[in-house]
Amino acid sequence: MTIGFIGDIVGKPGRDMISANLAMLKKDFGIDFIIANYENASHGFGLNAKNAAELFGCGIDVMTGGNHSFDKKEILTLFDSLPIIRPINYPDDTLGEGIFETVINGTKIAVINLMGYYCMPMVDNPFTKIIKTVEELENSGYKHMIIDMHAEATSEKNALLHILKGRVSAVIGTHTHIGTDDLMVMDGCCYVTDVGLTGCMDSVIGMDTKAPIKRFLTGIGEHFDVPKGCRAILQMIIFELDDAGKAKIAKKVKLFDDGNMIITNAILI
Repeated sequence: MTIGFIGDIVGKPGRDMISANLAMLKKDFGIDFIIANYENASHGFGLNAKNAAELFGCGIDVMTGGNHSFDKKEILTLFDSLPIIRPINYPDDTLGEGIFETVINGTKIAVINLMGYYCMPMVDNPFTKIIKTVEELENSGYKHMIIDMHAEATSEKNALLHILKGRVSAVIGTHTHIGTDDLMVMDGCCYVTDVGLTGCMDSVIGMDTKAPIKRFLTGIGEHFDVPKGCRAILQMIIFELDDAGKAKIAKKVKLFDDGNMIITNAILI
């Protein structure tokens, strides 16, 4: 089974890159299942119904969230009708689910959305929560488990790898929008600290540079906007799983809006 994981989709430039390229990538790399992070998909903050339909129409199978999951309140009406999840360690009474369970080519697969502590909203302990969740899924016969770890701190993501390696198929980091150069497969677990954004490259984490620069220079914040025109990139992790749910190989694909592509293979540890 071949899985594709797309990092934070930021605004229209990110959606346009998905629309223009995802079908080709699925075909060329033989991808069976696509996961993508939606939390910045609608003008940089949250996800609305129109953009959800647009992204699923491009071939995405399930979408994960993070600290911006609830920025567009209409998402509350989408959780029951679309394969959209939010971090599992939000309080129990929070709407939505943190796990998406499905069957692909006869194989049970679970996608879990988890959020870190540092600089994030108030959530339950991500580490104790995920250990319990993985145990429950193992007891239900799941071997193929993929975690979107949406966190600011690289140490939280890295620690999660060492807690769960050998038990889950992948721990994929999102949130910072800056791709990291540490893609590896360790004890059958595909890992990267952050996939990186899909959206504007000539920006500050996908946003127009004016507001963040003003904030850094003066301390005065303004609303962040996604640029209307920019150089765009699509960043994706592609990994293959065996029948036991173990990752065997993985690669990072960086596709630029001029058609150039960079492929980096994972280190096997």
